[in-house]
Amino acid sequence: MIFIFSKNIFYFFYISKIYCIIYKRNEINIKRKGRLMKIFIVGGSSGIGLSLAKRYASLGNEVAICGTNEEKLKKIEECNKNIKIYKVDVRNKEELKSAIDDFSKGNLDLIINSAGIYTNNRTTKLTDKEAYAMIDINLTGVLNTFEAVRDVMFKNNRGHIAIISSAAGLLDYPKASVYARTKMTIMGVCETYRSFFRNYNINITTIVPGYIATDKLKSLSEEDITKKPTVLSEEESTNIIIKAIEEKKEKIIYPLSMKILISVIRKLPKKLLTYILMKQANWGKK
Repeated sequence: MIFIFSKNIFYFFYISKIYCIIYKRNEINIKRKGRLMKIFIVGGSSGIGLSLAKRYASLGNEVAICGTNEEKLKKIEECNKNIKIYKVDVRNKEELKSAIDDFSKGNLDLIINSAGIYTNNRTTKLTDKEAYAMIDINLTGVLNTFEAVRDVMFKNNRGHIAIISSAAGLLDYPKASVYARTKMTIMGVCETYRSFFRNYNINITTIVPGYIATDKLKSLSEEDITKKPTVLSEEESTNIIIKAIEEKKEKIIYPLSMKILISVIRKLPKKLLTYILMKQANWGKK
């Protein structure tokens, strides 16, 4: 009975993906609007952060990124002269604030935090070091981002902060991973800061993506993840994020197929939800 139910849930997954395709043109029709901006991207040395940096820079915006991998940063700098590079650990608030202040010179329009780490702890034991690193980077890094831009945005009485969370944080069940718990907490943190920062005309967008075909996700799977029903390319995800920021959305969950699926399965009893998710967790097993 449980097996049949779980199979039906994932058939629904594919149907909702087809529904999503109908609207894809609207989702990815992105054009630059309004004036050029000063944009700082935390965790911009790879994945969706780098994709966003390249796109914003290509539209004529003044863009800076930060990361910790010196080799990656040097390669990005060599190939993208229009992107300013900072070697910064998001866990160090003063270091992050110093980089932001140096770049902004008192004027910052948008900061995006895409820094995050994930360990495939469904198949391996999570060490203390990995758990603390996940909490420090995924969660403390977000808190540091808010605090690092507080002064400049409060002074200017405007600004926009976008925080990338994950659909993994939308489901609350007993065996949820440390990663999922950090992403769930991030969404709550964004709500808290939004209620206060809106008094200073500062918009906060919480970005909640499903699977994105980044190099990291590909490395965690033996399968061709691009064929998964809810996996988006970096380009598709970049378009959706930019549009959400332009429209000043408070929160966006995407793709539509993932949003629909989660809205359905989160209504299940927790025991059944746990069974289904733990069974499906092995799709990326190595």
